Amino acid sequence: MKSEEFATAQLYADIINLPHHVSKRHPQMSMLNRAAQFAPFAALTGYDAAINEAMEKHITEITIEE
Repeated sequence: MKSEEFATAQLYADIINLPHHVSKRHPQMSMLNRAAQFAPFAALTGYDAAINEAMEKHITEITIEE
């Protein structure tokens, strides 16, 4: 272990072996919902369509030239 990693591990040594908290109030989230939370989202509406259209146009141009 590098000295930097060791120093970081020492910072959290007091919480490393604590038991995992399980809420009595809130049910556990399903794996599907949890995965959806971290899935990428389309920040730019229509961006994928524009990229696909440009790619198809480029492929068509290459095919015509051959």
